[in-house]
Amino acid sequence: MTKTFDFIIVGGGSAGCVLAARLSEDPAAEVLLLEAGGHDRHPLYHFPAGFAKMTRGIGSWGWETVAQRHMKGRVFNYTQARVIGGGSTINAQIYTRGNPQDYDEWLQMGCVGWGYEDVLPYFRKAEDNDTWENRFHGKGGPLGISRPAAPLPICEAYFEAAAALGIPRNEDVNAEKQDGVAYYQLTQRNARRSSAAMAYLAPNRRRRNLTVRTGAQVRRLLIDKGRASGVEMMDGTRISAGQEVLLSSGAIGSPRLLQLSGIGPADHLRALGIDVAIDQPQVGENLQDHLDLYCICELSGPYSYDRYARPWFAALAGVQYLLTRKGPVASSLFETGGFWYADPDARSPDLQFHLGLGTGIEKGVAAMPQGGITLNSCYLRPGSRGTVRLASADPAAPPLIDPGYLGEPRDREMSIRGLKLTQEILAQEPLRRFILAERLPGPQVRSDQDYFDYICRHSKTSHHCAGTCRMGSDDAAVVDPRLRFNGIEALRIVDNSILPSVISSNTNAVAIMIGEKAADMIRADNGMTT
Repeated sequence: MTKTFDFIIVGGGSAGCVLAARLSEDPAAEVLLLEAGGHDRHPLYHFPAGFAKMTRGIGSWGWETVAQRHMKGRVFNYTQARVIGGGSTINAQIYTRGNPQDYDEWLQMGCVGWGYEDVLPYFRKAEDNDTWENRFHGKGGPLGISRPAAPLPICEAYFEAAAALGIPRNEDVNAEKQDGVAYYQLTQRNARRSSAAMAYLAPNRRRRNLTVRTGAQVRRLLIDKGRASGVEMMDGTRISAGQEVLLSSGAIGSPRLLQLSGIGPADHLRALGIDVAIDQPQVGENLQDHLDLYCICELSGPYSYDRYARPWFAALAGVQYLLTRKGPVASSLFETGGFWYADPDARSPDLQFHLGLGTGIEKGVAAMPQGGITLNSCYLRPGSRGTVRLASADPAAPPLIDPGYLGEPRDREMSIRGLKLTQEILAQEPLRRFILAERLPGPQVRSDQDYFDYICRHSKTSHHCAGTCRMGSDDAAVVDPRLRFNGIEALRIVDNSILPSVISSNTNAVAIMIGEKAADMIRADNGMTT
């Protein structure tokens, strides 16, 4: 064993960075944060528009899904962060929290202490909001939350087009009502990305009781007589934990590492030659994600940011950003969207839109040579469930990721309704002066079978995976409501894998909230100063 730390945090993503900062506030606590990925020194991690490069492999594991049996065998690119800050370092910086009823449903499912009124103080605690300070929002927290710095006129036309269909404007989708189209709040400060690494770690890296190691991949967790005692690194080095091991590797990484450690479905582990430390069938089950569909239009003029993909215009945009903190580089490219209904009887909005100020922004999505826009939609409460499993006992092997997209017929129906609504919005009069023609799906797609065939060719993950180490009060739950692993002492899971059901929006804000709430629970349970 090398040096003993009080807390070992495995995974330097959004929740892991929060844990490291908050637990190390107690000077008596020795905290170690281990991140398999590298530093975030590259400028693209900090410029908001750098998101356009992220799904193409920068700071990612480069994983894919297994062939999707309900989508004609389609294999999806599945971007998972491999860099300090995790998803908050490579995402589109959209700060949405879901619907209050999402959390109240968790409470009804046995997750005591996780209702909306329980979690709201932690959302507020994290925020340094440049617009609001009220019941829903806070100022002075670590995380920069800002309005978009570089919206385009076509965004206002999008709002008017939605209004023509009865969809109202909403100034704050994170407040009392989620319904409507809006400029999203963004995890930015002064037109720079405010990742969890920059917000929580960077100001505290000089603390003597906080050690951060990047390029540090854990081979397995160490379990001694039913207690998590530490970790083993890829080179065989062992590090011990005096208090707790905190697993914070995400909805794919956490169940993967648990299974590599002999913790998971016993039959699966034995088939791979892995010694079973504890049989927990639910590890890697309950995978949920939002399937993203998109409509792409070619524009009649330079109304989006597509032209800035050309070297000369890119250089001009760089100069503009350096001088003014405005323009294309200051844009997350998906800072406009909103929430509405596929099912008019749904308890709250069940669709989300993201207006992309360009085309071909994400890997695998078509680009318009003359410039265009992309309007994404996703059905927010899918009934489909998938799994995360190991392909082999080799810790370097990619996992088998199966989101099970469109496994439930209702998911298919609601997704198609959402795609049709995007087409209707884009066809409204306020957008006609900007749009030359809809190119995808296009007029040849008419029947529901046509739409399904289109979706099988043209769709992607929303990067909102969750649920694979489900929280609950029942015996089958992987963790209890204090995020303690059922059956192993001194082990907690702190990331989006604990969600019993995926929230009705983007998922980075909830990961940060989980980190904040977990830190308070850990400090209370270990008698730490606050």
